[in-house]
Amino acid sequence: MLDVGKWPVFAFLPPEELGLIRQACVFGSGASEALYVTVNDEVFGLGTNYSSCLGLGDLQSTIEPRRIDILCGKKIVSLSYGTGPHVVIATSDGEVYAWGHNGYSQLGNGTTIHGLIPAMVSTNLQNKKVTEVACGSHHTIALTTEGEVYAWGYNNSGQVGSGSTANQPTPRRVSSCLQSKVVVNIACGQLCSMAVLDNGEIYGWGYNCNGQLGLGNTGNQQTPCRVAALQGVKVVQVACGYAHTLALTDDGFIYSWGANSYGQLGTGNKNNYSLATLISTDKERIVEVAACHTSHTSAAKTQSGQVLMWGQCRGQVVTNPHVTHFSCTDDVFACFATPAVTWHLLTVDGDDYLTVAQSLKKEFDSPEISDLKFLVDGKCIHVHKALLKIRCEHFRVLLNETDDDTIEIHQFPFLVYRAFLEYLYTDSINLPPEDAVVALCLLGFLRTAGSGHLLPGEQAQETVSGDHQEGHLGGERHHSALGRSQVRGPDRAIFIFLGPGGVLLQVLRQPPDVRHADAGLRRDGPHPAQELY
Repeated sequence: MLDVGKWPVFAFLPPEELGLIRQACVFGSGASEALYVTVNDEVFGLGTNYSSCLGLGDLQSTIEPRRIDILCGKKIVSLSYGTGPHVVIATSDGEVYAWGHNGYSQLGNGTTIHGLIPAMVSTNLQNKKVTEVACGSHHTIALTTEGEVYAWGYNNSGQVGSGSTANQPTPRRVSSCLQSKVVVNIACGQLCSMAVLDNGEIYGWGYNCNGQLGLGNTGNQQTPCRVAALQGVKVVQVACGYAHTLALTDDGFIYSWGANSYGQLGTGNKNNYSLATLISTDKERIVEVAACHTSHTSAAKTQSGQVLMWGQCRGQVVTNPHVTHFSCTDDVFACFATPAVTWHLLTVDGDDYLTVAQSLKKEFDSPEISDLKFLVDGKCIHVHKALLKIRCEHFRVLLNETDDDTIEIHQFPFLVYRAFLEYLYTDSINLPPEDAVVALCLLGFLRTAGSGHLLPGEQAQETVSGDHQEGHLGGERHHSALGRSQVRGPDRAIFIFLGPGGVLLQVLRQPPDVRHADAGLRRDGPHPAQELY
């Protein structure tokens, strides 16, 4: 059950309906509109329905949930909204749907006709699979499995990254200096766009009069520009407020820049900063940052689960990060932000329950290890622990310690499970590299307790002895420290090696005898441009 009771828009729903909600998003100028998905993958909308942003085919407001038939069964993996308003989603199949206000072509359909119902965005995306979407006020960007960024809509300040200020009516790839780069995370402010690369670099483009691009100046940028002040620092997540930006590094620090009238940068004052500035939290490692382009509120979560907030707080100014009594960053926006909208798609999948072996927990907790190494089809992929945790949270995977010193992973998405099975039977996996690692590592190493098996019935799962460190695989003991957990498919197997300095994973076709499987593996561990607040 997803706890949506803190958002007033759900107040009229009876308990039995609330108990069926698996995903939800609250938006609108008064936080009076919502979309939600039930455990049966039915999608409903309720609220004021301004500009038909509920996708119901009309402009009628409703306090009773109405089903959005075209989205039922689509399995939404990413959702974002603009203040136009317009709404954009990405599905587990990589499709993009958009609806609502379209005066600046922010729906990507080549017109300026408003969308009363969700319509697929297909131009230039036919052979692409989108995993993440982000909306500014009246523009949209999308991230594909190949690490490409596409953008469309309002472009008065260069926020679609096309090199001009002409509105972009259909998706166009943001190229320029991103042409040969792999993007892993995206975010939008009201009139700007940000992207994080797989190597930890961060780029921004669009409106910059408050320094929200972090370039050391206040000039707008029509193409992506690297945040040079963070050279040598590996960024793993970016979040954008109305006109400010937060960046989380792999070592758990937060940098901020941009507008600061409400203290949203967390610097202890209300001065704008056009260069990345390190926030002093006086706390432990940060594992998540949160902001929303409709507000001036910022939040973060520490490794132990403490939630911090700063910025606009119900009309008050909070210039330094303060510890709250909340357990998730979502509560910060529900209780303190204006409007009290959700900063991302809320998701819970209560039926899936996984347990990770004790040895993998030690890999994450070891202070000496910051880089996990995965060998996938002979190619070594290095993933920082912080990035892997962020990608896990992108997949709605929550790591919680238990009394028996294991890690429980709740809310495991069907998207990863399906991608894993697809890889067993085919030669491709439709996920970005880091997400593929999450899918293959977790699913190759674990099994769902509820169903009693990870793979289809005709497939076998066995454990191979290695050095004698004990863990759990779906409740069964196995040896894992430098041993091998093997998951067999029709003509291939996945071997996972856990040892000092890294987690090595190999996907093999026509797998060799398991006694020699590790022979070749390394062990080395739309308003005119204006001054924004």
